[in-house]
Amino acid sequence: MSEALWLFTVVAGPILLIVVMYYGFFRNRQSSQREIREAELGAERLREDIRRDPEYKEE
Repeated sequence: MSEALWLFTVVAGPILLIVVMYYGFFRNRQSSQREIREAELGAERLREDIRRDPEYKEE
């Protein structure tokens, strides 16, 4: 029984990992235009906050 469990773990584990990574990669790849605009707006706001911060020093 123990050998069968290890065999299942060794064979199914990497397969499951590949499936999950494939799903995550292709799910995140299909961003809508709205999501892209929101991300760009957030990045621009962050840049402005950093520029206004008196403690920020660019090296």
